[in-house]
Amino acid sequence: MAGAKRGGRRHITGNSITTKSWFGSHSEMVVDELPNGKVVCEDDSGKYITTKSMLDSGLADPNRYNNRKNPDESV
Repeated sequence: MAGAKRGGRRHITGNSITTKSWFGSHSEMVVDELPNGKVVCEDDSGKYITTKSMLDSGLADPNRYNNRKNPDESV
């Protein structure tokens, strides 16, 4: 089918990240430490709360890319 559109997301020229990875949390992203082993991190999209165990783990951090909330409201 000539000219058929393909589904999915498209790359937006000019968008780049300023952190080490797209989905992982890293120690240089920490802006505040909270009780119970939690930290507030900040990336290009804003602030989010995660656990210290997710920092520099090499794994995608679900707290970074799911259900973004303002940390000031949830603390």
